[in-house]
Amino acid sequence: MNQRMVANPNGTMSLAKKWISFRTILLKEVRRILRIWPQTLLPPVITMSLYFVIFGKMIGSRVGEMGGVPYMQFIVPGLIMMAIITNSYSNVVSSFFSAKFTASIEELLVSPVSKHAILMGYVSGGVFRGLTVGFIVSIVALFFTDLGIEHLFVTLFTVLGTSILFSLGGFINAVFARSFDDISIIPSFVLTPLTYLGGVFYSMENLSSFWQNISLLNPIVYMVNSFRYGILGYSDVNVWYSMAAIFAFCVIFYIISYRLLSNGSRVRL
Repeated sequence: MNQRMVANPNGTMSLAKKWISFRTILLKEVRRILRIWPQTLLPPVITMSLYFVIFGKMIGSRVGEMGGVPYMQFIVPGLIMMAIITNSYSNVVSSFFSAKFTASIEELLVSPVSKHAILMGYVSGGVFRGLTVGFIVSIVALFFTDLGIEHLFVTLFTVLGTSILFSLGGFINAVFARSFDDISIIPSFVLTPLTYLGGVFYSMENLSSFWQNISLLNPIVYMVNSFRYGILGYSDVNVWYSMAAIFAFCVIFYIISYRLLSNGSRVRL
């Protein structure tokens, strides 16, 4: 009985310290995002608005329907997901590499701060920016078309899981990066092509069987279609397999990120 009473306060203090560490890093990230909002929140909203106007209004009026819904309505879930992916990724890769570049991350590594708290703090900052931009883009989309939620659980799971996954991806990129040029390689040459070929602007039904099979190798196809299913009730792929894959990749990426952070060799320039 006495042993339990002694152990519990220690456990509580340890958990409290981890929470304080996590909250401090998260608040720092949130304040940075809000402080420079013309760079973090405004540009993606303007870009997505141009997509709505050009692809939704101008081209969409000629395309007609796709997937049984107006073309404008069809592309909105994909554009929201594209905004979430790019902003979740870019926030973590830029923030963590900046801490690495200025050597301020070394202060965290030598301090008695849990590595899990450090990792989750940066990842949560990426999730905050991704979801904030996604929410603002969704509000803007309402000026162009009607939106609803057909499957709430699928929508929330896909949005949160995708944001976590690409925040972890941004963290891994930042750990391996040796210069500011390195943090732009993956977004430019990997994320952008995969996103544009991820079913944002078209249904896979319009592709030949060969290109349909090729598209199935693109992981963003599953995220975009899962989110589209949550919003519109339409998907080109099996939604439950997609959600399972998102969860599995989040776990794998978290383990990789944690080991890289614990090792510490690549965290220092």
